[in-house]
Amino acid sequence: MTYNTCIGKQVKFLQVLCSLFGMPSRSPSAKPADGPARRRPAWTFLTNHGHVLVCIADNPDVRIADIADLVGIGERAAHRIVCDLVRDGYVARRKDGRRNRYEVDFERPLRHPLESGHTIGAIFRVLAGARRRGR
Repeated sequence: MTYNTCIGKQVKFLQVLCSLFGMPSRSPSAKPADGPARRRPAWTFLTNHGHVLVCIADNPDVRIADIADLVGIGERAAHRIVCDLVRDGYVARRKDGRRNRYEVDFERPLRHPLESGHTIGAIFRVLAGARRRGR
């Protein structure tokens, strides 16, 4: 799979997430239109940690710079979030030559006490099902 194919799949997945939650979406290279209609939403249902996890789940070979572009954060913030996810066991990181390869542990529980009875895998199964149905 080529680099552009991987990025294209990530962009498509994030667009599906955006449409599920009624958020405006745009490709990472697109410039935002002027005016209030194209501003980023004041809040989203997923945190930046959630967005980073989506990127990693969709492409285990994703680079930090690509995560930052897709999520709309800086590279340092993306690196910090990946380190958080690795430290807390949600993501395993291993070196593959000069690159990192990631693996998501879908059996980890959601962190907030209200959702702690559910795993992150449950969220991804719902999102993947919506993606297959073309939403």
